[in-house]
Amino acid sequence: MYSMRDRLLRKGDYIYGSFIKSEVVDGYINGVNPGDRSDVLGRFPFSEQNVDDAIECAAIGVRVWRRVTVADRATSLYRFREALLHLHEHLAILITRETGKPLWEARQEVHATVRMLDILLEDGISMLSSRIVDEVGARMDWLARGVVAILSPYNMPLLVPTTQSASAILAGNAVVFKPSKFTPGVGQAVADLWDRCRLPRGVFNMVQGSGTVIGQRLVVHPGIDMLLFTGSFDTAMSVRRAIFDRPELPAVYQCGGKGLALVLDDADVERTAYEIMVGSFLTAGQRHNSTGRLIVTSGIFDQLLETLVQRTARVNVGYGFDPHTFMGPLVSENFRTRYRRYARALAGKGHVPLLPAANETVEGHRGFYVRPAIFQVHWDNGTPFLNEEPPGPIQLIYRVDSWEEAAALHNQAFYRPVTSVFTRPENPVLGEMQEVLRTGALNVNRGTLGSYLRLPRVGLGRSSNGYPDGLEMLHVLTFPRACLMELRPFNATALVPGVNWQGEDGRAAMVSEPDDNILDISSALESVYE
Repeated sequence: MYSMRDRLLRKGDYIYGSFIKSEVVDGYINGVNPGDRSDVLGRFPFSEQNVDDAIECAAIGVRVWRRVTVADRATSLYRFREALLHLHEHLAILITRETGKPLWEARQEVHATVRMLDILLEDGISMLSSRIVDEVGARMDWLARGVVAILSPYNMPLLVPTTQSASAILAGNAVVFKPSKFTPGVGQAVADLWDRCRLPRGVFNMVQGSGTVIGQRLVVHPGIDMLLFTGSFDTAMSVRRAIFDRPELPAVYQCGGKGLALVLDDADVERTAYEIMVGSFLTAGQRHNSTGRLIVTSGIFDQLLETLVQRTARVNVGYGFDPHTFMGPLVSENFRTRYRRYARALAGKGHVPLLPAANETVEGHRGFYVRPAIFQVHWDNGTPFLNEEPPGPIQLIYRVDSWEEAAALHNQAFYRPVTSVFTRPENPVLGEMQEVLRTGALNVNRGTLGSYLRLPRVGLGRSSNGYPDGLEMLHVLTFPRACLMELRPFNATALVPGVNWQGEDGRAAMVSEPDDNILDISSALESVYE
């Protein structure tokens, strides 16, 4: 039976195929269960020197790994998948201890990670295959970018880094991964899983630490060839400023900012209320695609609000290992402070708390617990709260008179990673709404948390900088290189005019009448530049 209380064996950073403990320590991060602060997982040391060493070793590893066939790289992903299945319960318990999310939800994350690996193994190899055009001696290959730095979030500490590192490794890159400071144990577990895959040394590396020290050192290092960042918009802007002098560095920012839901008069009230409640408050509202804003037309507004408020007031907030818990704690006291501060700002601008923001007490467990909060926003009073991500389990509700007004308000929001629309599938306005809504993904009668790895999504507004996720990430982690090869012998009589290739005497050798065997110049140029 896996322990739910013992301190973890802290193995150190993972560099060049081994866990190492640095002689020089620049600081520590503390692993603490946010649902029970008496459950201490341990202190994890970090070292800036290890960042430099990890990148140097990754540069060595990628020189070998990029020459390995895609099929052989996929073998390592399969080994990772098998190790993940073997340790699934251990990983779920660890996720719950470090994030506070309920154990049933942590198990779902492990299952989703396995499914993601399955899809990568099923479809990824073909996506990285070469294109060959025999008739013109041309081909295109997807080549690895090199050393990929990955900075991952705490809310999906297994799924996000596994998706990104597995995609990068399948594409032929080497990885330097920094877990969130809130989930060092899961980060260590990801490194341990890759350690079981018999990768060449240096292909996968992991360094622990805070974002301000280790994260900063990693993103500005001249040895990285690509950056994958998942986190808040403000932190993304700090990263962008830090790498301003490297405009050639491909950097992917996934900032989320929370999704939106639009509800029309003909929606199914029960289904809509359930999908919105789960989408808003699962993971304590800390997912990048949680439902942060709800825009409802006036014909269904009162009925939906009554149902949503009643149902939400009943949800169980509790300890992650209690099987009856729906929502666990926030990840830290700082996040709980932001949650309360945002709620006070809403109330201070005249917006109405239908379910007030409040701390929650869970018997026997001292953690960062809060209640789900719902506010009705009077968006026409000059303070519509459309530009910031609602922190934690806060739902903002807007009343509108028509679907056109709902779509217009939706498109003003700064963050639009995903949008849900609740209406009858046969509603004639649905097609027009799909044309009007500016969003990265559209779910009809499904919550904003729903996604599908085989379909790429791009967060609009401030939710990303335009790169897709899902399987399309394989093409982001590589670059296409075209190669043209001339196989015909050189023909000195088929030259463009005026080059005088053979000097003055050579002019006499030129034929006076066109030769059918001489390549037409326009066709030659077209084949080169097409």
